[in-house]
Amino acid sequence: MENHSQDRPVKIFDTTLRDGEQSPGCSLALPQKIEIADALERLDVDVIEAGFPIASPDDFAAVSAIAGKVKKSVVCGLARCRDEDIDRAWEAVKDAKHPRIHTFLATSPIHRKHKLHMTKQQVIDQVIACVRRASGYCPDIEFSPEDATRTEPKFLRDVVEAAIDAGATTVNIPDTVGYAVPEQMGAAITDLRRHVPNIRQAVISVHCHNDLGMAVANSLAAVKAGAGQVECTINGIGERAGNCSLEEVVMAMRVRRNVYHTQTNIRSKLLVPTSELVESMTFPIQRNKAVVGRNAFAHEAGIHQDGMLKHPRTYEIMQPKDVGRKKSEMVLGKHSGMRAVTDRFSQSGLPWSREHASLFRTKFKELADRKVANDKYVTDAELLQEVYYPVVESIVGKPFVASVVPDKRKKGQPLTVQIRTRDGRTIVGKASNLKEGVIDAFVQGMKGTIPGLNIPAKGLLLTNPAEGSGGKARVTATMHNKHTVSRTVEGTDSDEVIKEAHIAAFNTLYAIEEYQKLIRNSANGKKKVQ
Repeated sequence: MENHSQDRPVKIFDTTLRDGEQSPGCSLALPQKIEIADALERLDVDVIEAGFPIASPDDFAAVSAIAGKVKKSVVCGLARCRDEDIDRAWEAVKDAKHPRIHTFLATSPIHRKHKLHMTKQQVIDQVIACVRRASGYCPDIEFSPEDATRTEPKFLRDVVEAAIDAGATTVNIPDTVGYAVPEQMGAAITDLRRHVPNIRQAVISVHCHNDLGMAVANSLAAVKAGAGQVECTINGIGERAGNCSLEEVVMAMRVRRNVYHTQTNIRSKLLVPTSELVESMTFPIQRNKAVVGRNAFAHEAGIHQDGMLKHPRTYEIMQPKDVGRKKSEMVLGKHSGMRAVTDRFSQSGLPWSREHASLFRTKFKELADRKVANDKYVTDAELLQEVYYPVVESIVGKPFVASVVPDKRKKGQPLTVQIRTRDGRTIVGKASNLKEGVIDAFVQGMKGTIPGLNIPAKGLLLTNPAEGSGGKARVTATMHNKHTVSRTVEGTDSDEVIKEAHIAAFNTLYAIEEYQKLIRNSANGKKKVQ
């Protein structure tokens, strides 16, 4: 929770379960609605608009169930300015600890003429009658003049004044079709605050749609002008192009507190988990979605990666942990520089020297350019298998082990193997017991060569020949000391492939050890010269 006593509080009214669910492809079952409502309450939204009770029996049941479950947040039901709607909304929210009825009626000329067939006075009379009816049920009443941003300013003032006189405690100014621009929205709020005599008896709210991509900007303009409540949805879902995005408007007020001088109750570290929950039940959000998108804290460009590794604030105005993301991500791709690549080596505990940076760079760029044709990014496994291991092995030279030849096993005796090294020596390796075979004998023979050499119990992955593979099996062998190496070999003879995979893994591990010695000796040599 944000705690800045000098800042003005702004309520967050979440309509994910009402306006958000009206988005095509977002229909939710009752258990899903309850799960989202629980998440919204944990997020500390001030108001949960749980649905439109008269719309269907399912909607009524959902609002009623949420009203009976939620304890901290206000639970709100939507109702048109009709007696039957208001009565139904009250039936749905009456068991809530903090109930609210939200009623609305269109006020713009186009709606009055073509949808309602009502005069201005008829609209005002209906607003007064319905707000009074609602306030007879509970004290917390919200009224919205639908399509407010296309309503004549003078008539909008008159409707708002009448609604407050009738008992509305919140007046919401909806940009129903996303028509407004920030200057207009800010001016509308300022106009109401200046010219509606009873405006201070109610909270001014704003509900913006995103048809022109300005829902968040319009909402912030309203806040800057004095609005005390913002209506929004998780991930900005909603009718047509969606609603004001909760996570964006909350973090904008938080990051730019010096501009807005406001605070909310939102527990921002739950933004990403809540976003992911809603996404899993509705539809995927774009990768570059502000605040909660997969790319919001991901960096591929080399200049950005270099800056981030020097100081995160160079290219991030928020910390990932502030919104519930674990950390920033350095994505490796064709735009990445060597700073990010070598940082990944360092994070993996792998030695590298600036002296060989050009070798790593050339190999990495070749791989990154190949990846453009498919999934674009270089994985950690690919970075090791196709960049780091080949470069290190080329620097060290010939592999240490040239071949491994098993001896004939004598009855009652462990198996032994003859290990031929690159310098022409032969090392004898003996299996640790009668049951063990070539691999164990090989490892036992090599243990003195690499201190701490070990093969994990699950260090062998054998993939049987696949159709169209020409009868080839794939074997991945893993072994480690302070480093872990996995190498993959293909072949038609499974036993031979298993052996060759282990030899490959050992040779890579040995090359890493030799490379580390080379770096160390080079550094010591430079110190002596100095």
